[in-house]
Amino acid sequence: MQKRFILNAPPQPRSPLGKLLTWIISLSLFALLLMFSVVFLAVIAVVGLIAFAYIWWKTREVRRQIRIMRSVATPEARRAAQASNDGVFEGEVIRVVDPKDVK
Repeated sequence: MQKRFILNAPPQPRSPLGKLLTWIISLSLFALLLMFSVVFLAVIAVVGLIAFAYIWWKTREVRRQIRIMRSVATPEARRAAQASNDGVFEGEVIRVVDPKDVK
């Protein structure tokens, strides 16, 4: 006897045992995925914390120097630094041209 497959045919109804087995497998997979996602997030949190601590430790000397410079600066120097135009750089440029490059 030959089986015929009809497109968009309604599925055969499952037995109660099949439904129960489907539920058990689904819940097991969901619990497994939830467990791995919690472990994954914990690993990311620990790696992020280690990276933050490393950067904090490496920049401690710079932060100390900045605190010292702020405390040493006089109010007049602070006002002058804020009033100056930081967008303008003054200086001198000397351009050396190689004779081979001149056309």
